[in-house]
Amino acid sequence: MTSLLIKNARIVDGTALEPTDPMQIAIEDGRIREVGACVGFTAGEELDLDGLTVMPGLIDCHVHTIASTANLGLNASLPSSLVAARASTLMKNMILRGFTTVRDLGGADRGLQQAVEEGHFTAPRLVICGKALSQTGGHTDYRGPYDNRDVSWYAQALGTLGRICDGKPELLRAAREELKGGAQFLKVMADGGVSSPSDPIGYLVYSVDELTALVEVANGFGTYVAAHLYADEAIVRALDCGITCIEHGNLIGDETIKRVAREGAFVVPTNITYDLLARKGAEFGLPPESVAKVADVREAGLERVVKLHEAGVTMGYGSDLLGGMQTEQSGEFPLRGRYIPADAVIRSATVDAAKVLRMEGEVGVIAPGAHADIIAVEGNPLQNLDLLTGQGAHMPLIMQGGRAIKKAASL
Repeated sequence: MTSLLIKNARIVDGTALEPTDPMQIAIEDGRIREVGACVGFTAGEELDLDGLTVMPGLIDCHVHTIASTANLGLNASLPSSLVAARASTLMKNMILRGFTTVRDLGGADRGLQQAVEEGHFTAPRLVICGKALSQTGGHTDYRGPYDNRDVSWYAQALGTLGRICDGKPELLRAAREELKGGAQFLKVMADGGVSSPSDPIGYLVYSVDELTALVEVANGFGTYVAAHLYADEAIVRALDCGITCIEHGNLIGDETIKRVAREGAFVVPTNITYDLLARKGAEFGLPPESVAKVADVREAGLERVVKLHEAGVTMGYGSDLLGGMQTEQSGEFPLRGRYIPADAVIRSATVDAAKVLRMEGEVGVIAPGAHADIIAVEGNPLQNLDLLTGQGAHMPLIMQGGRAIKKAASL
């Protein structure tokens, strides 16, 4: 039995405008046992974090751990062994930025998740949907207009973000296969996308009948459907079908925002990816036709974040970066911070992110029963969100499940 007592922890989790008074955090066997000004706990080790800000491990609700290049068609063709090796590096860098839990929105499978759980990779806790579900010519169909070669192999290749399935029987079979294979939720491409060649933004992908049936399968399994969505019409349609988690949402309308708030659906904006794609997408392998589509969603997404915040919509933190751009994963913090308050930005990567993942009380919080995922930051992120950037440079301690992934010699 391992135990640790953290002293002088001034906690910031986004639920208050100031850090707490100094607290003690009792940790036993990877879980938080007690939190208080003074806890009656005798530990095998003590750690004094006086002078630092203590936060729950950060959560990124939208990553692609297997995307080692922004050219996703090329990524799909890579050997799975090479994809796994590259994913291990990408995931290690994520946790060294303070992200102790991430939700993969297409690509990672149960084998990769199990490798993380068994300790073969130093990585964030991985929440997966398996392969995203896409129709022919939809997002994750990378063949282009003149290529109709069979892509049934998409479902088995680790380097693909999604699989192609058309018609209700095929879609439902694919959904059930992903759930059987370990998916914890389902991801569907319900709108066109930037990184794929044949689907304009606003393309109403899949029929209402197909989407409704997909939600029924997810609900029957006890989980939910997250949907790739940009255009307001596509978002309204998805909500009508019972979809409860909107990824991106850049072009969502004012009335739809009110509906999302009223119905308690979640939105995961991913603005840093458009900011980077517009500036450097071509450098990282994004095809020209995809770079041209970025402008359609870039500015609108940032303006919509303000409206979503004002309406009280629960937003998760999302980066959605590909390949070499993943170094900018933490850039969503200061980018959102230019538009909404810092506490709300932080909350999107802690308490609210846990709601999106349906892991409330497990992650994103420093409270009894939660995983002992804890980071220490030099300075107060409520006053300066840049402290959460810099590849973890301002984080002398990164702890996951009570184990120090990074610990400065001064601690």
